[in-house]
Amino acid sequence: ASLLQVIKARVKALLVPRYKIVVVTHIGQLNEQSMQIGSRCLWDPATDTFSSYVFKNTSLFALANVYAIYFE
Repeated sequence: ASLLQVIKARVKALLVPRYKIVVVTHIGQLNEQSMQIGSRCLWDPATDTFSSYVFKNTSLFALANVYAIYFE
């Protein structure tokens, strides 16, 4: 399974009701260059939330963002 599928399955296993889970991952090579990553969506700060994690070693990086969007 891909990293994205594993993360999404583990978050969904928490059984948080009424939330849509969106997972976005980026994996890339580190070669003395820069990268900027951005995202946009309609957001309700009272109910929606996210979590982000970055892994980095000498040759690569992996960024995972998990968004939990409340819906009725």
